[in-house]
Amino acid sequence: MQCSSLSIAIAGSGGSGVMTAGTLLLDAAAKAGLYGLMVRTSGPQIRGGEAAALLRLARTPIESLDDRFDLLLAIDWQNVHRFADEIPLHDGSVVIGDADGGEVPEVFLARGAKAHALPLKKMAKAIPGSWINMLALGLAGALAGLPKDALEAAVRGSWKRAQAALDANLQALHAGMAAASDITDLPRIAGAAAATRQRWMLSGNEAAGYGALRGGVRFVAAYPITPATEMLEWMAPALTKVGGALLQAEDELATVNMIIGASYGGVPSLTATAGPGLALMTEGIGLAVAAEVPIVVVDVMRGGPSTGIPAKSEQSDLSFAVSGLHGDAPRLVLAPSSISDCVATTQWAVELAEALQAPAIVLSDQFMGQSRAIVDRPDAPATTSRRLTAEANTADYKRYRNTESGVSPMAIPGTPGIVYTADGLEHTEAAIPSSQARDHRLQLDKRERKLMRHDYGPRWADVEGDAPLAVITFGSATGPVREAVQRAAAQGVPVRLVVLRLLAPLQPEVVDRALADVERVMVIEQNHGAQLLRYLRGMLDLPGRPAGFNRPGPLPLRPAELCNAIVEWAGVSQREVA
Repeated sequence: MQCSSLSIAIAGSGGSGVMTAGTLLLDAAAKAGLYGLMVRTSGPQIRGGEAAALLRLARTPIESLDDRFDLLLAIDWQNVHRFADEIPLHDGSVVIGDADGGEVPEVFLARGAKAHALPLKKMAKAIPGSWINMLALGLAGALAGLPKDALEAAVRGSWKRAQAALDANLQALHAGMAAASDITDLPRIAGAAAATRQRWMLSGNEAAGYGALRGGVRFVAAYPITPATEMLEWMAPALTKVGGALLQAEDELATVNMIIGASYGGVPSLTATAGPGLALMTEGIGLAVAAEVPIVVVDVMRGGPSTGIPAKSEQSDLSFAVSGLHGDAPRLVLAPSSISDCVATTQWAVELAEALQAPAIVLSDQFMGQSRAIVDRPDAPATTSRRLTAEANTADYKRYRNTESGVSPMAIPGTPGIVYTADGLEHTEAAIPSSQARDHRLQLDKRERKLMRHDYGPRWADVEGDAPLAVITFGSATGPVREAVQRAAAQGVPVRLVVLRLLAPLQPEVVDRALADVERVMVIEQNHGAQLLRYLRGMLDLPGRPAGFNRPGPLPLRPAELCNAIVEWAGVSQREVA
């Protein structure tokens, strides 16, 4: 049997190498011409504990995990049962575990999955110098239908150890592939179509870092925090290749102030963090608003509040990002819609911050940031927006001049003949501190006007379809929502899809045009408080009675549950209209 999409979970205890096996399996799929997605999941431990690599391989581009997994391969069963909710199976699923590692947890067999016991550890020990995860790679790869040369190439391409160790582990790979021949009740993925364009394999954190470099970022201040750390680690060597630099700070407060200082000096600057770090940065971001200094903060969201669930995904920082600063502090908030889109959206965030001299917050999340995907090479237009700077010896220079666009030339330190003070105090057009009502109102209007009047073009959202019922979503919810909308259409329920990329400032007239002739709206998001729905209802006049589907992490949104919700909502809407 062949299938067009196959979902595989490789699980085990910390140190068993499941993430390496999953990454190499994804690499082999890429070499075989397939698309794919790998999501990392782990327990709350800092080190060790249970871990699983969740993969979906397909002939066509994918942005979401499927509803259920076809194969669960457990290198060992130590605490793997804790992933029962994250690794749902079906009655045709195959479960493979070590014959000497105990019984398969009943929770994985409740839906009729078929269990196979193999002597995995004994097989690996029989090949001196080999690792059990290479055996698991061969087993999973062969069961998926990946060719031998693609699996071998993935191992060879990643190998940095001695040749003898490589030979032993290639032998283990082959042993795993041979063991797969006795398991015939799992469909193999159909042969890959010839690639029509170059494909990349990258994580959302890497994609965001690359987009930032394309946008012109040349200084990054870093403080490690899960799940944003990998972006900072990727950017450290990448920056040196383009003449930039990364500096690790002592905390998040220092990072935001460092990038404000670097940007004030004329260098496009960025930091990356998660929700707790963003909370600490708010005073600094407010300073960037008042002083009109462009900065970019990438928030790789995780489950909250407080420490929350660092290794799980949740879209729960939205309300804080759009409304969390004190005072009237307009800022840009953008959200990439996929791992691939992290390139273009982060690049756009840098361009907008520089052009509008304002802070930009990019809302990624753990799902996108730490997952890896095989994608068509991302399309990212060349950078065109640049900061408006003042010429030397400008007559009657006023840093915060009340221009029609709201953007006024910024003097870079050291430019002859023009000096100004930049701080957090309200000021006159000439940057002199002022508490006068006229100056305060004028500067508030200026800072708001430059964001509201800017022409953001078509990139503010993806609008797909023209049905009278519309679904609105953002960020990592886009993948499962888009697949759910496609499934609903196949059931005779067409729905217009609006994927918001520019979350702040919202532009009522532009949104109204996107929702022209729409009768009812459903908002889908992954958080507990329906933050996007509440935000949209507060800012826009949505048609009909808006409905919401919201669920917090750590479980990802699944296409089937969303499709069912859309179809049920559409039926209710039709009955109400009738």
